[in-house]
Amino acid sequence: MSGSRPQPTDARPQDLPVKAELPRLRVEYVKDSRLAFLGHLDLIATVERCIRRAGLPFSVGNGFARRVRIQFTSALPVGASSACEYFDLRLTERVDPNEALCALRGATPSALRPVRAAYVPGRLPALEAWLDRSSWELLVPGAGLDATQIARGVEAVRERGELTYMRGEKAKRVDVASTLVGFEARDVEGGVEVCLEARLAGCALRPQVLLDAATDALGLPRASALRVRRVRQAHEENGRLVEPFGPFCEKDGTPLS
Repeated sequence: MSGSRPQPTDARPQDLPVKAELPRLRVEYVKDSRLAFLGHLDLIATVERCIRRAGLPFSVGNGFARRVRIQFTSALPVGASSACEYFDLRLTERVDPNEALCALRGATPSALRPVRAAYVPGRLPALEAWLDRSSWELLVPGAGLDATQIARGVEAVRERGELTYMRGEKAKRVDVASTLVGFEARDVEGGVEVCLEARLAGCALRPQVLLDAATDALGLPRASALRVRRVRQAHEENGRLVEPFGPFCEKDGTPLS
Protein backbone atom coordinates (compact mmCIF):
# COMPACT_ATOMS: atom_id res chain seq x y z
CA MET A 1 0.00 0.00 0.00
CA SER A 2 1.31 3.42 -0.86
CA GLY A 3 1.08 5.81 2.08
CA SER A 4 -1.84 6.72 4.29
CA ARG A 5 -5.28 7.38 2.87
CA PRO A 6 -7.42 10.24 4.17
CA GLN A 7 -10.11 9.10 6.59
CA PRO A 8 -13.75 10.14 6.08
CA THR A 9 -14.09 12.03 9.37
CA ASP A 10 -15.34 15.20 7.65
CA ALA A 11 -18.22 13.53 5.83
CA ARG A 12 -21.77 14.27 6.95
CA PRO A 13 -23.56 11.22 8.49
CA GLN A 14 -26.24 11.33 5.77
CA ASP A 15 -23.54 11.15 3.10
CA LEU A 16 -21.87 8.01 4.47
CA PRO A 17 -22.56 4.70 2.67
CA VAL A 18 -24.81 1.99 4.11
CA LYS A 19 -22.77 -0.31 6.36
CA ALA A 20 -23.65 -3.56 4.53
CA GLU A 21 -22.36 -2.10 1.24
CA LEU A 22 -18.88 -1.37 2.61
CA PRO A 23 -16.00 -3.84 2.07
CA ARG A 24 -15.73 -6.10 5.13
CA LEU A 25 -12.14 -7.16 5.82
CA ARG A 26 -11.75 -10.05 8.28
CA VAL A 27 -8.41 -10.24 10.09
CA GLU A 28 -7.11 -13.16 12.13
CA TYR A 29 -4.56 -12.38 14.83
CA VAL A 30 -2.95 -13.93 17.89
CA LYS A 31 -2.97 -12.79 21.51
CA ASP A 32 0.18 -13.91 23.28
CA SER A 33 2.80 -13.16 25.89
CA ARG A 34 2.10 -10.31 28.34
CA LEU A 35 -0.71 -8.98 26.15
CA ALA A 36 -2.77 -12.03 27.18
CA PHE A 37 -3.47 -9.93 30.29
CA LEU A 38 -4.84 -7.04 28.22
CA GLY A 39 -8.54 -6.51 28.97
CA HIS A 40 -11.06 -6.52 26.13
CA LEU A 41 -11.70 -2.76 26.11
CA ASP A 42 -7.96 -2.07 26.11
CA LEU A 43 -7.57 -4.61 23.30
CA ILE A 44 -10.16 -2.78 21.19
CA ALA A 45 -8.42 0.56 21.76
CA THR A 46 -5.02 -0.95 20.89
CA VAL A 47 -6.25 -2.56 17.66
CA GLU A 48 -7.95 0.67 16.57
CA ARG A 49 -4.68 2.58 17.09
CA CYS A 50 -2.85 -0.04 15.01
CA ILE A 51 -5.42 0.33 12.21
CA ARG A 52 -4.86 4.09 12.17
CA ARG A 53 -1.07 3.65 12.13
CA ALA A 54 -1.40 1.17 9.26
CA GLY A 55 -3.13 3.85 7.16
CA LEU A 56 -6.09 1.66 6.21
CA PRO A 57 -9.12 3.51 4.79
CA PHE A 58 -11.44 2.55 7.65
CA SER A 59 -15.07 3.62 7.78
CA VAL A 60 -16.62 5.44 10.74
CA GLY A 61 -20.12 5.10 12.12
CA ASN A 62 -22.98 7.56 11.75
CA GLY A 63 -23.35 8.18 15.49
CA PHE A 64 -22.20 11.16 17.52
CA ALA A 65 -18.89 9.52 18.56
CA ARG A 66 -17.99 8.58 14.95
CA ARG A 67 -16.25 5.34 15.96
CA VAL A 68 -14.33 2.98 13.70
CA ARG A 69 -16.68 0.40 12.20
CA ILE A 70 -15.14 -2.74 13.64
CA GLN A 71 -16.43 -5.95 15.23
CA PHE A 72 -14.51 -8.37 17.46
CA THR A 73 -14.95 -11.96 18.54
CA SER A 74 -16.17 -12.71 22.07
CA ALA A 75 -13.89 -11.44 24.84
CA LEU A 76 -11.18 -13.76 26.13
CA PRO A 77 -10.83 -14.25 29.88
CA VAL A 78 -8.04 -12.00 31.14
CA GLY A 79 -4.80 -14.00 31.14
CA ALA A 80 -5.92 -16.40 28.41
CA SER A 81 -3.90 -16.45 25.19
CA SER A 82 -5.21 -17.27 21.74
CA ALA A 83 -4.03 -18.52 18.36
CA CYS A 84 -7.25 -17.49 16.61
CA GLU A 85 -8.78 -14.09 17.37
CA TYR A 86 -10.64 -12.13 14.68
CA PHE A 87 -11.95 -8.69 13.90
CA ASP A 88 -14.05 -7.40 10.99
CA LEU A 89 -13.14 -3.96 9.70
CA ARG A 90 -15.36 -1.93 7.36
CA LEU A 91 -13.37 0.00 4.76
CA THR A 92 -14.38 2.94 2.59
CA GLU A 93 -12.62 1.36 -0.39
CA ARG A 94 -11.35 -2.08 -1.30
CA VAL A 95 -7.66 -2.67 -0.57
CA ASP A 96 -5.67 -5.73 -1.58
CA PRO A 97 -5.94 -7.98 1.53
CA ASN A 98 -2.25 -8.96 1.38
CA GLU A 99 -1.27 -5.29 1.33
CA ALA A 100 -3.61 -4.60 4.23
CA LEU A 101 -2.13 -7.52 6.16
CA CYS A 102 1.44 -6.27 5.60
CA ALA A 103 0.47 -2.76 6.72
CA LEU A 104 -1.18 -4.11 9.87
CA ARG A 105 1.81 -6.30 10.70
CA GLY A 106 4.08 -3.29 10.51
CA ALA A 107 1.85 -1.31 12.87
CA THR A 108 0.97 -4.00 15.44
CA PRO A 109 2.89 -5.42 18.45
CA SER A 110 4.20 -8.95 17.84
CA ALA A 111 2.06 -10.31 20.69
CA LEU A 112 -1.05 -9.23 18.69
CA ARG A 113 0.37 -10.02 15.26
CA PRO A 114 -2.09 -10.43 12.37
CA VAL A 115 -1.69 -13.72 10.51
CA ARG A 116 -4.39 -13.60 7.80
CA ALA A 117 -6.75 -11.16 6.11
CA ALA A 118 -9.52 -11.66 3.55
CA TYR A 119 -12.86 -10.16 2.53
CA VAL A 120 -16.09 -11.79 3.72
CA PRO A 121 -19.71 -11.12 2.68
CA GLY A 122 -20.90 -7.78 4.02
CA ARG A 123 -24.23 -9.10 5.30
CA LEU A 124 -22.95 -11.95 7.44
CA PRO A 125 -24.19 -11.80 11.05
CA ALA A 126 -22.15 -9.95 13.67
CA LEU A 127 -18.85 -11.71 14.33
CA GLU A 128 -19.23 -12.13 18.11
CA ALA A 129 -22.56 -13.96 17.82
CA TRP A 130 -21.74 -15.85 14.62
CA LEU A 131 -18.60 -17.62 15.91
CA ASP A 132 -20.43 -19.86 18.37
CA ARG A 133 -18.02 -22.79 18.68
CA SER A 134 -14.58 -22.69 20.30
CA SER A 135 -11.77 -25.09 21.19
CA TRP A 136 -9.50 -24.56 24.16
CA GLU A 137 -6.28 -26.05 25.51
CA LEU A 138 -5.47 -25.87 29.21
CA LEU A 139 -2.36 -26.85 31.11
CA VAL A 140 -2.86 -27.57 34.80
CA PRO A 141 0.64 -27.49 36.32
CA GLY A 142 1.92 -29.31 39.37
CA ALA A 143 1.30 -32.66 41.02
CA GLY A 144 -1.90 -31.81 42.93
CA LEU A 145 -4.32 -33.13 40.28
CA ASP A 146 -4.28 -35.91 37.72
CA ALA A 147 -6.29 -36.40 34.52
CA THR A 148 -8.64 -38.99 36.03
CA GLN A 149 -9.63 -36.67 38.88
CA ILE A 150 -10.26 -33.74 36.55
CA ALA A 151 -12.38 -35.90 34.19
CA ARG A 152 -14.46 -37.19 37.12
CA GLY A 153 -15.03 -33.67 38.37
CA VAL A 154 -16.12 -32.41 34.95
CA GLU A 155 -18.56 -35.31 34.58
CA ALA A 156 -20.02 -34.46 37.99
CA VAL A 157 -20.57 -30.87 36.86
CA ARG A 158 -22.10 -32.03 33.56
CA GLU A 159 -24.53 -34.34 35.35
CA ARG A 160 -25.62 -31.44 37.54
CA GLY A 161 -26.69 -29.65 34.34
CA GLU A 162 -26.17 -26.06 35.43
CA LEU A 163 -23.16 -24.16 36.69
CA THR A 164 -23.45 -20.92 38.68
CA TYR A 165 -20.55 -18.60 39.40
CA MET A 166 -20.04 -15.01 40.48
CA ARG A 167 -18.62 -12.41 38.14
CA GLY A 168 -18.15 -9.31 40.23
CA GLU A 169 -21.42 -8.95 42.12
CA LYS A 170 -23.48 -10.66 39.44
CA ALA A 171 -24.39 -14.36 39.40
CA LYS A 172 -23.84 -16.10 36.04
CA ARG A 173 -25.62 -19.33 35.13
CA VAL A 174 -24.28 -21.66 32.44
CA ASP A 175 -26.21 -24.58 30.93
CA VAL A 176 -23.33 -27.06 30.91
CA ALA A 177 -25.34 -29.71 29.06
CA SER A 178 -25.73 -27.34 26.09
CA THR A 179 -22.40 -25.53 26.16
CA LEU A 180 -19.94 -28.35 26.88
CA VAL A 181 -19.50 -30.22 23.59
CA GLY A 182 -16.37 -32.25 24.34
CA PHE A 183 -13.76 -32.76 27.03
CA GLU A 184 -10.52 -34.73 27.30
CA ALA A 185 -7.78 -34.75 29.94
CA ARG A 186 -4.43 -36.53 29.89
CA ASP A 187 -1.41 -36.59 32.12
CA VAL A 188 1.70 -34.97 30.63
CA GLU A 189 5.09 -34.06 31.97
CA GLY A 190 4.64 -31.23 34.44
CA GLY A 191 0.87 -31.49 34.87
CA VAL A 192 -2.39 -32.28 33.09
CA GLU A 193 -3.31 -31.20 29.56
CA VAL A 194 -7.00 -30.52 28.99
CA CYS A 195 -8.78 -30.11 25.63
CA LEU A 196 -12.20 -28.49 25.76
CA GLU A 197 -14.88 -27.94 23.08
CA ALA A 198 -17.57 -25.39 23.90
CA ARG A 199 -20.69 -24.00 22.26
CA LEU A 200 -22.02 -20.48 22.79
CA ALA A 201 -25.55 -20.99 24.14
CA GLY A 202 -26.56 -18.10 26.33
CA CYS A 203 -23.87 -17.47 28.92
CA ALA A 204 -20.41 -18.52 27.73
CA LEU A 205 -18.62 -21.43 29.40
CA ARG A 206 -15.25 -20.21 30.69
CA PRO A 207 -12.58 -22.96 30.97
CA GLN A 208 -11.25 -21.70 34.31
CA VAL A 209 -14.77 -21.63 35.77
CA LEU A 210 -15.46 -25.20 34.61
CA LEU A 211 -12.20 -26.48 36.08
CA ASP A 212 -12.84 -24.71 39.40
CA ALA A 213 -16.33 -26.26 39.55
CA ALA A 214 -14.87 -29.69 38.76
CA THR A 215 -12.35 -29.55 41.61
CA ASP A 216 -14.99 -28.14 43.97
CA ALA A 217 -17.31 -31.05 43.11
CA LEU A 218 -14.65 -33.51 44.32
CA GLY A 219 -13.64 -31.47 47.34
CA LEU A 220 -10.16 -30.90 45.90
CA PRO A 221 -8.12 -27.66 45.99
CA ARG A 222 -8.48 -25.46 42.94
CA ALA A 223 -5.69 -25.42 40.37
CA SER A 224 -3.41 -22.39 40.42
CA ALA A 225 -1.21 -20.93 37.67
CA LEU A 226 -3.52 -22.46 35.06
CA ARG A 227 -2.59 -21.76 31.43
CA VAL A 228 -5.52 -21.27 29.04
CA ARG A 229 -5.35 -20.86 25.25
CA ARG A 230 -8.11 -20.60 22.64
CA VAL A 231 -7.03 -22.60 19.59
CA ARG A 232 -10.06 -22.57 17.27
CA GLN A 233 -13.26 -20.65 16.59
CA ALA A 234 -15.98 -21.62 14.13
CA HIS A 235 -19.68 -21.30 13.32
CA GLU A 236 -21.96 -24.27 13.90
CA GLU A 237 -24.72 -24.73 11.35
CA ASN A 238 -26.82 -27.70 10.20
CA GLY A 239 -24.51 -30.17 11.88
CA ARG A 240 -21.30 -28.80 10.37
CA LEU A 241 -18.67 -26.25 11.34
CA VAL A 242 -18.03 -23.24 9.09
CA GLU A 243 -14.53 -21.77 9.37
CA PRO A 244 -14.22 -17.97 9.93
CA PHE A 245 -13.01 -17.40 6.35
CA GLY A 246 -15.60 -19.68 4.77
CA PRO A 247 -16.56 -21.02 2.33
CA PHE A 248 -19.91 -19.26 2.78
CA CYS A 249 -23.33 -19.59 1.19
CA GLU A 250 -22.94 -22.97 -0.42
CA LYS A 251 -26.00 -25.19 -0.73
CA ASP A 252 -27.64 -25.29 2.73
CA GLY A 253 -24.77 -23.05 3.83
CA THR A 254 -24.44 -19.94 5.89
CA PRO A 255 -27.37 -17.53 5.43
CA LEU A 256 -26.71 -13.83 5.09
CA SER A 257 -28.52 -11.56 7.53
